[in-house]
Amino acid sequence: MTTQNTKNLKKQMTPFEKSTTKQSVWQIINTVVPFMIFWFLAYQSLAVSYWLALVPSVLAAGYLVRVFIIFHDCTHHSFFKSRRANRAVGTVMGVLTLFPFDQWGHEHSVHHATSGNLDKRGTGDIWTLTVDEYVAAPLGLRLAYRFYRNPLVMFGLGPIYVFALKNRFNRKGARTKERNNTYLTNVIIVALIALFCWALGWQSFLLVQGTIFMMSGAAGIWLFYVQHTFEDSYFEEDKEWEYVKAAVEGSSFYKLPKIMQFLTGNIGFHHVHHLSPRVPNYKLEEAHKNTPPLQNVPTITIATSLRSLRFRLWDEKNKNFVSFKDIKSTVKKRVSIHAKPEV
Repeated sequence: MTTQNTKNLKKQMTPFEKSTTKQSVWQIINTVVPFMIFWFLAYQSLAVSYWLALVPSVLAAGYLVRVFIIFHDCTHHSFFKSRRANRAVGTVMGVLTLFPFDQWGHEHSVHHATSGNLDKRGTGDIWTLTVDEYVAAPLGLRLAYRFYRNPLVMFGLGPIYVFALKNRFNRKGARTKERNNTYLTNVIIVALIALFCWALGWQSFLLVQGTIFMMSGAAGIWLFYVQHTFEDSYFEEDKEWEYVKAAVEGSSFYKLPKIMQFLTGNIGFHHVHHLSPRVPNYKLEEAHKNTPPLQNVPTITIATSLRSLRFRLWDEKNKNFVSFKDIKSTVKKRVSIHAKPEV
């Protein structure tokens, strides 16, 4: 991709970077209202059976993912023209999804500015080691990395750690405005939990909200993971790294069934989003379909995306993701040289 092509591709996003207030308001209505309805139905279903309550809980979890996409757009200031409106709506959606607006907005901006940059990993992204880094790492670090990359940990413990724990604390160096927003979000969340526990009973509340939280959280982490972890993704050292290449080659087009595309707020068009975060979610598909160069980006389906579960390390030499099994012989050889036990 030449420099001229890069500039042209970014320019082609300009017509889609304008939000429409009517569409944004309607999306809030057709997202938050169904979420509340299915949440209530899940609570009512508990009187019959927890298993019956799972049906509306699954639907509520799907709509909560959609709530997060609205929050996500607001942090990019792409959902409304007004920064104040984005901040207000984003903070409310952040309470529902357990995310502080300013804190996550900062981390996610760093993610966009460094995605695929091997020299700037570590903020707002999935922990990824290269093959050489893993082989050279001490035993403790390799064990920690294997634990982190285990699907049960990433998609099971991950939501609890990220949403319920990590988001409750300010990052080091956060400014006063960001800190206060985190405190405000935490206070509102605690107040709402206390109110619902008092009104509905803590057991019923935790059964419903806990189930919805775990399902939506796992789905959210999966979406973030799979859209950057596919076999021929993009990673380069800082001197070779290019923003547009990282966007269109390092972010996938996750082709989902229409109902799932709706519930995930079109985030499957992740390459478009990374190319231009100012495009609101309801215009991502339009931007994709009307920009010919984007028709050739890495495309994955539900079936092919499952392969990403085996991708654990980035092979800098061959420019692709590999599994632990793929490098087993290499690790064994190097570890034996250094007289270290095999993982």
